[in-house]
Amino acid sequence: MGNKTKGLLALLGLGALAYWKYKNSSPEEQQAVKDKINNAKDNLNKWGNDLKDKANNVASQVQEKVDGMKEKAEETVNQN
Repeated sequence: MGNKTKGLLALLGLGALAYWKYKNSSPEEQQAVKDKINNAKDNLNKWGNDLKDKANNVASQVQEKVDGMKEKAEETVNQN
């Protein structure tokens, strides 16, 4: 068995154990798990959106620089 297979089996084992624990826990505990998952999802979405905003800001700054360079180049060409 390769390391990947062992890792996958370990992951499946952990998943099965977590599922079994979840199924055998009280509704309150199940709700706590759901809340944790939802919070993690919200944080991930927020992080993703922050990343998108940053990428868009960088892209628009680059576009402004390119536009500025174009204008300078046109001015130089027009002067000659």
